[in-house]
Amino acid sequence: MSILSIDQLQLAGKKVFIRVDFNTPMKDGKVSDDTRIRAALPTIKSAVEKKAKVILASHLGRPDGKANKKYSLEPVGARLAELLGCDIKMADDCVGDGVRLLVSSLKEKEILLLENLRFHPEEEENEDNFCKALAALCNVYISDAFGTAHRAHASTAGMVKYVQEKAAGYLMQKELKFLGGVLKNPERPLVTILGGAKVSDKIAVVENLARKSDTLLIGGAMAYTLLRAKGVAVGTSKVESEKLQMAQNLLERLKSTDAKVILPIDHIVAPNPDAISEVMTTSGETIPDGMMGLDIGPRTQTSFCDVIKKAKMVFWNGPLGMFEKPAFSAGTYKIANAMIASGAVTVVGGGDSAAAVEKAGIASKFSHVSTGGGASLEFMEGRELPGVKALE
Repeated sequence: MSILSIDQLQLAGKKVFIRVDFNTPMKDGKVSDDTRIRAALPTIKSAVEKKAKVILASHLGRPDGKANKKYSLEPVGARLAELLGCDIKMADDCVGDGVRLLVSSLKEKEILLLENLRFHPEEEENEDNFCKALAALCNVYISDAFGTAHRAHASTAGMVKYVQEKAAGYLMQKELKFLGGVLKNPERPLVTILGGAKVSDKIAVVENLARKSDTLLIGGAMAYTLLRAKGVAVGTSKVESEKLQMAQNLLERLKSTDAKVILPIDHIVAPNPDAISEVMTTSGETIPDGMMGLDIGPRTQTSFCDVIKKAKMVFWNGPLGMFEKPAFSAGTYKIANAMIASGAVTVVGGGDSAAAVEKAGIASKFSHVSTGGGASLEFMEGRELPGVKALE
């Protein structure tokens, strides 16, 4: 797979369209978490330093193909201007005569932020005329939006074939380097940690990573479905009852891989997540009737940490308990800190696990924290991402 880097292109005087992922959480009309904006800064700064005329494009939320002030990128532009310490021009659309006029008047080093791409249904439909209209704005296409690379939309894939030059920005390169490293060229031993709610969402990931990993550690609610499939009583824990046969088949198939698969051997439980005064630890893998598993237990935490200590590379996706509540967060944070202490190459696969390490203020201590939840999962399944394929 050969993809050019932004560093390999001459950008001076050129109109450079950078697809960023500014799909940020908002509160009271302001950006409440600017992680994704900050992640795109190195690429934007590089384009500015190279004297490009910079055009930024992103979606925000789900406006269902209609202009909606609630989903305007204006507050994002305001936050970006603060972070860069310069003016940002704001378009009131992403295509049309007004936008073309703004683009034609752009000077070198100036930045124009287009309005939400998803105000047009043609963006998600990947409609050809819309692709051509976006492509007509620029000479160069740079993708720095790994978080949307699993979508075959106009701005992530369709427009690229109509642009003269294309390359990956720094964030996209970093995602491909670290996630690709786990799949293609892992340092050994490779330990994969999978958590989160549903095993059905992650079957393809579990199978693909079991073929690549030395050890697979499984926690979170998905572990209860797998334990139940093995015939272990799990009380009232969250179980995908209709997927038990599928879970049994998965466990059977995992026996034919080289990976050692480790499930929890004890649990932190309560009658429900709010019954904090009744929290207890089980003595073994069985969970009593009326009790719900809400975190991996202390013996499981120790056994998982012992495996991580010896790893040279660790990939983690999905929290190991209901980490949002302090009473059930120990498993997730013990594992996170064991990864940091291991000295291994550590990759966090976006989504809730990324949110957990951001919340704890330890994200910068990992080798890489992916910005793409769905995209990183599809990538780890071994699937081809349209937004990556378009750059080849």
